[in-house]
This record gives sequence, structure tokens and C-alpha cells, in this order.
Amino acid sequence: MLGRRQIREKIVESLYSYYQNPIRFEVVEKNLFSEINKIYNLYIYTLNFMVGLKSLTEDQIEIGKNKYIKTTENENPNQKLVRNQILIQLEDNEERRSFSSRHKDLLWDSNDPILVKTFQRIKAGKRYQDYMEDGEISFADDQKFIGKLFLRYVAENSDLHDRFEEKEMSWADDLHISNSMIQKTIGFMKENEPSHTLIKMLKDDEDEEFARKLLRSSLNNWEESEKKLQERLVNWELDRISLLDRIVLIAAITELDNFPLTASRIIINEYIDISKVYGTEKSNIFINGVLDKYTKDTNRV
Repeated sequence: MLGRRQIREKIVESLYSYYQNPIRFEVVEKNLFSEINKIYNLYIYTLNFMVGLKSLTEDQIEIGKNKYIKTTENENPNQKLVRNQILIQLEDNEERRSFSSRHKDLLWDSNDPILVKTFQRIKAGKRYQDYMEDGEISFADDQKFIGKLFLRYVAENSDLHDRFEEKEMSWADDLHISNSMIQKTIGFMKENEPSHTLIKMLKDDEDEEFARKLLRSSLNNWEESEKKLQERLVNWELDRISLLDRIVLIAAITELDNFPLTASRIIINEYIDISKVYGTEKSNIFINGVLDKYTKDTNRV
């Protein structure tokens, strides 16, 4: 689920896109929610990768069973991974299955090179070997193992990230959001309580309205916000500020002006963090100084 921080990030991205290519406000808003929905596709695509690892394991077990000359391992395969309770819950999740059936491009083939390569890396790792050799079976151990496996072999998988970017360019910026959602999905699972729903992109109508209002207000009051920004610059011209820093400041000033129930320090801190993602090394210091001055000038608490 997108928190307010991530919604603000998407607003900044939308404003940057608008500045580069001005279009009708209605289209900007439509594109904003389209980009938010794409994050859900990435979320499902990555969950399907986890399920694909289970399917690949099952395929290899079947291949071993059908060999003409079998080893002891072929005849009595270790099925601990395919019986992992977290992977089973992910595989059985009705929402994932339903969404994937309507978006078959988000499914993974068992022969996909990235899936196979990742599986081989997992099998070669000590954590996997220790897990498979441990005769104890518990939901907590299964959950911990899949959480660690995800972080090591999926969240940090550069080959997988390249595939994501090839499939959808915007996913490169959204990967950290999707990864956070998957970690929460794994962490929220309970023993003997099958998960039938996944994390939604927006929590409720209030978050959706927040996104619409912040985007519309930023666009409608762009010139006014630039004037307010210029008035807070000391020995510095507006056009000397990098475009991204300017957009972050415009979004922040807009929110300070139009969302009085949110404390100014919360808003400032949020946009400082956003500037660390999109700006330069010193952007956060500059943005903090400008917004701090603005709140003092306007008595914004």
C-alpha cells in the first residue's frame, strides 16, 4: 500500500512530467493513477516470481522421479521448499491468481533464464542448504526463510531488475515500493489463516482524494507558488534552482497551504526525504532551509 510519502513521490514525478510536457490537467491526473496501478502490476509480477521458484522446484522433482537411472535423492526428494507454508499461501492466494489470470504477461515460465539462474544461486547458498537439512518444520521458520530469501535473491537481483525495467520503464523508480509491499505481505501471513487478499495500492478514498487534491492544487497554483518561493530566496534566482528541487518545493508549499491539519514539520520532513531520492547531494539542506523560512513567515504550525 502506498503511504502518504509514496503518494507525494508520485505527485512529484507527475509534476516533473507535466513541466517537461504540458498537457491537460485531466490527463495528468489520469496518468498519475495509471502509474500508481502499475506498481500493483510490479507487486504481482514479483510475487509470481516467488511462486515460480516453487513451481520450478516441483518440476525438477518430477524430472528426477522420471529418470531412468535414479539416485536416492531422485527417489526420495527433499520437498521442504515446495511444502513451505508461505509459498503455499502465495500460490493459493485468490487475488493473485485472479489478477494473474487477467494479466498473463505477469506470469513466469519455469524455463525462464532469470528464474532458473536465481534458483541455482539459491540452491548453492548456505542458508538454503541449512534450511533444507533442518528436520524441524514450523511456520515461523518457513516465514523467516522466505523473508530472507526474498531480500537476498529477489530484492537485490540485478538481472531481475533489468527485466523489470525492460518490461516497464517506470518500475525502476517503483521497485522500493513494491519490495516493501512484498515484505509486508510475507510478514502479515498467519499460520492456518490462508491469505485471500493482498495489499491495496491506496488504503481508502481519503488517500485517493489526498492525491487528487495535492496534484490539482499544485498545478492550479503553480505560478503563485513560484512567487512565494522566489520571495524566500536570498541572493538566488528562481531559474538557478534545479528543476527537481523547484518541483519538490512547489509541491511542499502547496501542501503547506492546502492541508492545514497536517503539521508543518511532518510535511517538511517528508519533502526533505523525497529530495534525497530525486535531488542532488545538497538538495535536502536547501529545501529544509527554504521551507523552514516559509513556515516561519506564514506562521504555519
